[in-house]
Amino acid sequence: MSFGLIGLMVLILAVATCVEKMQGTSFVTAYIYGSPWFVALWAALAVVGLCYLLRRKLRAGAWLLHGAFVLILVGALVTHLFGLQGSVHLRQGASEDVSVFTDADGAEHALPFGLRLKEFMLEYYPGTVAPMDFVSTFTITDRGDVCEGRVSMNHIFRYRHYRFYQSGYDTDGQGTTLSVSYDPWGIGLTYAGYALLLVSFLLYFIDRQSAFRRLLRHPLLRRPLTMIVLLTACGYAQAADVPRTLPRETAESFGHLYIYYNDRICPLQTLAKDFTVKLTGKPTYKGLTPEQVLTGWFFYYDSWKEEPCIRIKNTAVQRLLGIDGKMACLADFAGVEGYKLDAGHLSAMEGKDKHAVEEANEKFSLVSGVATGSLWRIYPFRMEADTLGRGQRLAWYSLADRLPHTMPHEVGVFVRGSMNYVAEQVARKDFSAVDALLLMIRRYQEREMGDLAPSAFRIHSERLYNRLNNSLPLAIVSVVLGLLSFGYYCRRLMQGRTGDKRVDISLLALMGIGLLYLAVLMALRGFVSGNVPLSNGHETMQGLAVCAAALTLCLHRRMPLTIPFGYLVCGLALMVSMMGESNPQVTNLLPVLASPLLSIHVAVIMIAYALLAFIMLNGVAALVLTTSRRDCHTEVERLQVISRLMLYPAVFLLAIGIFIGAVWANVSWGRYWGWDPKEVWALITMLVYALMLHPASLPAFRRPVFFHVYAIGAFFCVLITYFGVNFLLGGLHGYA
Repeated sequence: MSFGLIGLMVLILAVATCVEKMQGTSFVTAYIYGSPWFVALWAALAVVGLCYLLRRKLRAGAWLLHGAFVLILVGALVTHLFGLQGSVHLRQGASEDVSVFTDADGAEHALPFGLRLKEFMLEYYPGTVAPMDFVSTFTITDRGDVCEGRVSMNHIFRYRHYRFYQSGYDTDGQGTTLSVSYDPWGIGLTYAGYALLLVSFLLYFIDRQSAFRRLLRHPLLRRPLTMIVLLTACGYAQAADVPRTLPRETAESFGHLYIYYNDRICPLQTLAKDFTVKLTGKPTYKGLTPEQVLTGWFFYYDSWKEEPCIRIKNTAVQRLLGIDGKMACLADFAGVEGYKLDAGHLSAMEGKDKHAVEEANEKFSLVSGVATGSLWRIYPFRMEADTLGRGQRLAWYSLADRLPHTMPHEVGVFVRGSMNYVAEQVARKDFSAVDALLLMIRRYQEREMGDLAPSAFRIHSERLYNRLNNSLPLAIVSVVLGLLSFGYYCRRLMQGRTGDKRVDISLLALMGIGLLYLAVLMALRGFVSGNVPLSNGHETMQGLAVCAAALTLCLHRRMPLTIPFGYLVCGLALMVSMMGESNPQVTNLLPVLASPLLSIHVAVIMIAYALLAFIMLNGVAALVLTTSRRDCHTEVERLQVISRLMLYPAVFLLAIGIFIGAVWANVSWGRYWGWDPKEVWALITMLVYALMLHPASLPAFRRPVFFHVYAIGAFFCVLITYFGVNFLLGGLHGYA
C-alpha cells in the first residue's frame, strides 16, 4: 500500500501537468493541487509510510531520513491551512496608510498595521538602462510606533510574521506593488524538515552499516575493467569566392569599439559574432571573421546582398523565397510583387511554418539594422537620471537615431559624421586613416562613459570568450569517442578480456583537457556577465557537461565504465546546449535571478542528472551483455552494484537541489512550492528513482536485469523534467 500510493501519486502528478497545459493553472490549482482529496492522499501516504516503518523496525538513520519528509509534509499542510498570500499596492505621497492586502481571488485581508510608500527606486546596471534591482522603502505604523522597511529583489522584509517581497512598480515610478505572505508556522516546520533531511543524508553516508557503505565494500568492485577508443580526424574546405570585405586587421579594430547591445556595454566584436551566427548558423563565414562579416554588410552592402549567406532551414520558407537549398541571399526576399514574407504570408502559415517565417523576417530585419547603421549604437551620451533612476546614466545612439536636444552641437556633428567619414576612407582604401578614426571614436566613448565604463580587463575577457567559445568540435569528438569506447568496452566484456591501461590514461587526459576548456569558458562567461553562468538552458547544459567530465575523472578508478559514459553525456549535453542559437547572447541577469541560491540549486541538480545519465548508460551496457552472452551474470550484477552506488548520491543530490530551489523561491517571491510543471516533474523524478533505493521492500529491484531496464525507463523522467517541460508544458522554469 505504501509504495502503491507513491505510484498513484506519480501518476496523478504527471496527469496534472498535462491537464494544466490544456485547462490552465487556475483549473489544476482548484481541482487537483488545492483540492481536499489531494491533501488527503498526501496524508494517507505519510501515515501508511510511518506504519510500514514501524513494522520494518529500521535503524535510527532511516527513521531520521523518512521523518524529515514527514515533517516537510506537515509544514506544507500547515501552510495550506493557515497561510495567506496576496499583494498590496502603495503610492508615494498617499495621504493615508494602507492596512489591507488582496489575495489571488480578490478577497481583502486586514493588516494589523499600516503601510505607506516613502520611495521607490529602479537601479540600473552601470552605463545601461537594463534593470539591476527594484527597491521600495516604506514606513510601518503599528499602534503609534513607526518603523521603516526596505524591500528589493531577493531581499525581503519581515514584520510580525508578515513578509513583504518586491513584485512590481508603476511606470511613473511613484508606486510599487508588494507581495505579502503570512505563514507564521508552516515555513519554520518546512525549513526544519529541510535541515533534518540534510543532516540525515550526511549521517547516512558516514554510517558504516548503510547500504551505500556496504556497496563500496562489495567484492565485485575489486576487479578492474578497462576500455579503448579509436581517434578520428576530419576536415573541411572553405569556398574561395567571398564578397568584398575589410582587411582582417582593420575589421578587428572595429571589434575593439564599445557598443550598447542587448542591454549591456560590450565590445562590438560580440555583436559581430552574434550577427554572424544568427545569419549563417556558424561563427565564421568562408574563412571571414565575424567582424569582417559585420563590416562587410555595412560598407559593401551591394556585394553582400547577392551573397547566399542567410540560412533558411524551413522548406516552406524556402519555397516562398524561391531558393534551392538552405542558403538565401538578401535579394531573394524581394520580388516583382514586393516583399515575399509580408503579413499576408504570415497569416496563412501556422505552427512551425509560421515560426519559421517569423525567424526569417527577424534575420531580414537584423541585416537591415546592420546595413543602415541603426544597430551600431556606439555613441554614448551622459543623461540626467529619470524618475525611476538614481544618479547619472548613459544613453546610447547610432548614426541613424534622432539625437536629444540637450546634446551639444559639436558632439552631434561628430555622431552624425564620424562613421560617414570612416566610410569615405574605406572607399579610398586608406585603412590607416580608418584605424585613426576608430581610435578617435573609442576615445570619445571612454571620455563620455567615464566611471560607468566596464573595466578593460572585463572587455578583454569578453573578447577572449568570443574567440574561444565554439564547443561544437568538442561535442562531436566527445560523442564519437564515447560511442567507440562504449562499443569496444562491451566487446571486451563479452570476450572476458581486459584492455590497455595506456588507452585509459589517454582518454582521461583528453577528458581533462576538455574539462579545462569548458571550465575556462564558463569562468569567462561568468566574469563577463557578472553572475554564475547557470541561468539559462545553454549554460545549464554546459554545466552538465562539466559535471559529467569531473565525475568521470573522480570515479574512473572504481568504475572505469564511467569513461565512455562521461564522453557521451558531455558530448550530448554540449550538442543540446547549442540547439537554437549556437551561441546564446551574454545578457545581464534578471533581478529575480541574482541570487547565489539559484546557482547552487542548478549546480546540484546538474550533478544529479549526470549521475542518473551514467546509471542509464550502465543499464544499456548491461542489456547489451545480456543479449550477446549467456554467461554474463557476474558482469551484469557488477554493473548493478555500480549503478546502485551512484544512485544514492544522485537521489540525495536531486532532493537537496529541489529543496534549495524551494528556499530560493521563498526568498524571491514568497512561496517555497507552487506546483509549477518543472517542480512537479522534479518531484516525480525523485519519487521514481527513490523506489530503486528500496530493494528490501521491492524484491524486483534485486534482479539485475529488471534493475537496469527500470533505470533506462526512469531516465525518461529526467528528459521530461528538463526538455519536455521547457518545450511542451511551459511554466515559470521554461529556459530561453
